[in-house]
Amino acid sequence: MKNPLLDWLFVNMLRLRAIFPFSRRVFQFRTCSCKPLISQMITCTDKEQVFNLIGKNKAILSEKQVECALNILWRFQKQKTSFLKNAECIRDHPQFLTLHSLATSEMEFMNDDTLVNVLYITQQFDINVLSKFSSCLASQHLYFSPLMGKIAGIVHKNLETIEDLRSLSVLMVSISSLISQHFREQLVNKTEHLFDTIDSSQVNVARRIVIFLRNIRYSYYPLLEKCNEVFLSNMNDLDLDSISKILSLYHSLQFHSFEFIKMAKKRLTEMIPLFDHPDGFVKLFVALGPIAGPEEKKQLKSTLLLMSEELTSQQALAVMGAMEEMESRNSHLNKKIASVLCKHLDNYKPVELLKITQAMIFLHFQSKELFVKLRELLRSYLKISFIPSEISVLVYTLSILPSPHLDEVGMSRIEAVLPHCDLNDLNGLATSVLRWIHYDRKYLDNTTGKQLKLLQKLDHYGLQRLQKFNNLNLLWEELKSLKGDWFAESLLEETVATLQRLMDEINYKNVAEIATFISRTNYLSTSLLDRIASVVVQQIEKIHPFVILGIILPFSIMNYDPPQNDEFFRICIQYLNSYLNGLNPLMLVFLGYSLAILGYFPEDLLKAIFNIKFLAKMDSQLEGTNCVKASVLTPYYHRIDFECILDKRKKALPYGSHSITLGSLPEKHWESNTQITGSRLPPGAERISLEFLDSRAFCRNMPHLKGKSAMQKRQLEILGYRVIQ
Repeated sequence: MKNPLLDWLFVNMLRLRAIFPFSRRVFQFRTCSCKPLISQMITCTDKEQVFNLIGKNKAILSEKQVECALNILWRFQKQKTSFLKNAECIRDHPQFLTLHSLATSEMEFMNDDTLVNVLYITQQFDINVLSKFSSCLASQHLYFSPLMGKIAGIVHKNLETIEDLRSLSVLMVSISSLISQHFREQLVNKTEHLFDTIDSSQVNVARRIVIFLRNIRYSYYPLLEKCNEVFLSNMNDLDLDSISKILSLYHSLQFHSFEFIKMAKKRLTEMIPLFDHPDGFVKLFVALGPIAGPEEKKQLKSTLLLMSEELTSQQALAVMGAMEEMESRNSHLNKKIASVLCKHLDNYKPVELLKITQAMIFLHFQSKELFVKLRELLRSYLKISFIPSEISVLVYTLSILPSPHLDEVGMSRIEAVLPHCDLNDLNGLATSVLRWIHYDRKYLDNTTGKQLKLLQKLDHYGLQRLQKFNNLNLLWEELKSLKGDWFAESLLEETVATLQRLMDEINYKNVAEIATFISRTNYLSTSLLDRIASVVVQQIEKIHPFVILGIILPFSIMNYDPPQNDEFFRICIQYLNSYLNGLNPLMLVFLGYSLAILGYFPEDLLKAIFNIKFLAKMDSQLEGTNCVKASVLTPYYHRIDFECILDKRKKALPYGSHSITLGSLPEKHWESNTQITGSRLPPGAERISLEFLDSRAFCRNMPHLKGKSAMQKRQLEILGYRVIQ
């Protein structure tokens, strides 16, 4: 039972704390001695005696006496066998409210230890008090304060006895910046255990859990799925803020829910006429734009154009990011947003300047004035910055601007922070230096020795950092986003060697991440793949079905069979059979494709794909018939069952919305029903051919593809298709 008066008193405690942060340091004296009353409290034999003393002396109680009274009440509480019943009796006593009120009035005199002790005891009677206090600290951005650290300690100490998931979820978000990996896992396990105790309408609790997972960068699928079910069952009650936040969280966690996106798109589309002011409409544009259909996108852009000059700096930044995701080719709108960004350029942080630059270049926006101003601003930041990650961002942003050049100031700033850089910082710096070297060679016919020496130093520090890792989880934190030429040429072999050295730490929690990384590198390490297969065989029941495709992928890409290959693939296939209906349609197709390359054709998987309901579902995910063409006649006169074009984010592009065709074969005739015109695919896009093969395409005695189908696959790949048979 929650007590409104307790909550009101508590909030005022924190307000006083905020108003008088230094008063206890200025006034170190009190008007009377507190020892005689404390002595009387210590001799009390039950709670009623303590409450009588409080009632008689409430006008003169000091902060030490308040703390002492709470300590003694807590001692009596722990001695009772009926813990919960006695806690309610104390909490609801009139003098306990008096004690709470006195704690409020004496708060300005409490040091941190006294304050936390008072909160600790109070929360034993109602954990909601501690959650509110942590939330107030968080609202003041005191995530790393000593007080927040003490709250994290209280939660850790009492985690087993906490049964209120609502209050726990608030605490989890507040302390998420301070917890260890072990404590993180304890909180996740406790949350999973308590989740079934909450009502399915508890959207706020589910949202806080997803925020916590985002904060600790942990895509824990079992919890995400449970939270997703809560969101889906309450979709009609979700407002724009809620849907926008959830989509953003899912994007950060790389959690894909086809059903949520489908329902969110419908809800957000219905909201378009409701917002005619930038505050609401920008949020709608950012949430709906990347998942909207062609007509909705057109409507969104038209409305945004009318209010573009009213946008704030942060609204313009958010819009530019969404336009990049939407691959906007509306030059008029692009110019409008760019002019707003240019006006506010001095107000952006380095990482925001990087986002602006990347978006401008991706959208092919050309503005000499904007790029000159960007370059000057970045160089001014670079001269005063001393944080390695910030310097890496600044240097990288300078390198992707037109006509990049590395001056003496830039090189000196890089050299100064090299010993303190992690792998991501080093990768960003090395990529920038390589870009500068390439530009100088191509346009200035000049490469300075200093640039090459700087590149050698980057190699040295990268290799040195890899060799020092002795923990796989710490290595993975720096490794997971590494890519690019420098990493592939300078660090890949040492990275694989480090993974091999630490491969005994590969387990069910990280096996999918390591497998996905290996797929990305195209580096065949049989010992690592054998270890991955072994972990899966031994711990398959602890691995989430959503990540099985990522585990299978490196074996498929590199055409490798582990020693226990039959057992490994059989276990993966059997495990997936129970979850086929819950998998994303495209994931299901790619899973079948990966297994087919390895020579496996699971009957249940094929039945799941080759049915009308599945094809209708996939058609819906691919934006309907406008994004998929059936029975397409290609050059070489191959007829394929279905064709679609995916952008760099694997989202289907509607036919007729882009100028897309094969740039390498402009002279070839494409059948008119494909409605594809122009010269090339958008950057990062790929053409997909989906063909359904029956038993006649394979040898009778084994699942070996016959020559005609194999030839068609090769020729379609020459044409630029990614072929799924």
